[in-house]
Amino acid sequence: MVAIMNGIRVLEVASWTYVPVAGGILAEWGADVLKVEHPETGDPQRGLVTSGLVPQGGVAHMVELPNRGKRSVGLDLKSEEGRELLLELAARADVFLTNFLPAARTKLRIDVEDIRAVNPRIVYVRGSAHGQHGPDADRGGYDNSTFWARSGAADTASPDELGYPVTQPGAAFGDVLGGLTIAGGISAALLHRERTGEALTVDNSLLATGAWANGANLAASAAFGIERIPRYNPADAPNALVNSYRTQDGRFVSLVMLESDRYWPELTTALGRPDLVTDPRFADHASRMRNNKEAIAEISALFGALSFAEAQEVLGRGRGAWAPVQTPLEVLDDPQVVANGYLNELKDANGTPFRLVPAPLQFNGETGDTRRAPVHGEHTDEVLGELGLDMDRILELKISGAVL
Repeated sequence: MVAIMNGIRVLEVASWTYVPVAGGILAEWGADVLKVEHPETGDPQRGLVTSGLVPQGGVAHMVELPNRGKRSVGLDLKSEEGRELLLELAARADVFLTNFLPAARTKLRIDVEDIRAVNPRIVYVRGSAHGQHGPDADRGGYDNSTFWARSGAADTASPDELGYPVTQPGAAFGDVLGGLTIAGGISAALLHRERTGEALTVDNSLLATGAWANGANLAASAAFGIERIPRYNPADAPNALVNSYRTQDGRFVSLVMLESDRYWPELTTALGRPDLVTDPRFADHASRMRNNKEAIAEISALFGALSFAEAQEVLGRGRGAWAPVQTPLEVLDDPQVVANGYLNELKDANGTPFRLVPAPLQFNGETGDTRRAPVHGEHTDEVLGELGLDMDRILELKISGAVL
């Protein structure tokens, strides 16, 4: 594996998922990422294990996901000794990564000017819910609220007939996208520093990431004055070949055959209805758009007569784009996922095996070095020893509560 971040030191003062994901990605790419956690409470994400969301003896997957490959150091930043140790670590780091809100950074004296005072060359990175400016700059938020709801994505994804907005597709959906964005921004900032010597401040927010993900819809709304982006259910989609269809056994296949003139003859013939090619209602794309409900009804009946496996076999013979609508469990064993190394086999600190998705980039055909997350404060002694502290001094700090 090409450790593209080998030699880069990242000091992370962040919690939960969104910003720590960025640190996890950099660790996967070879960086030495030190995760600073409070000596007593640690990252609040660790509390999910005791809240009943993780079965007894199970893998704490929501700790492993964002904290892969890091070293955990327990420091009390509210104590003067803990803060001094943090500044010593910052003096040696290339990147300072945080999601603490402005007021908290000011109170703890870990804002840009504080960290740059001990290391002018450090890349200072802030991840937030709403950005660094505006009336909500000091308000926290989560991806399901800020990334999903506030960005307009929830409104666009929710069918009118449902009667309520749908939540985002599963835990940390916006968090991992934001974390990946931050990791890319850090990479670019390090390249800039290498070329110019200038250390940048990098900002990302869940709101910015949500607006970016929803960018095509926001652009359309701005261009045409559209209050809400049109939504369609499977029975009245404008293009019958850009739609989802139910199979006989209650599963679904998703078609995205944008060039319907090209794929309509192939698909209807493969499904056993070549007469639909010459049916005047469906003679060309414009005709199928006018008679979209009839076209959808015909295709629905054909897929409804096939099993999920049969539908995939028929679609697999054609050239048009399609995909089975899979469950997460099925994705784990998807032949393409397996063949390309999109899941890694790991063991947590207790030796329990689990699988984790690596960062979605490969270098020279290989994914990063995916390793387990640290237990709370696992590397405190090791890291303090690297700062030159002997065991007597480390024990004094432990007794005072400044470190774990």
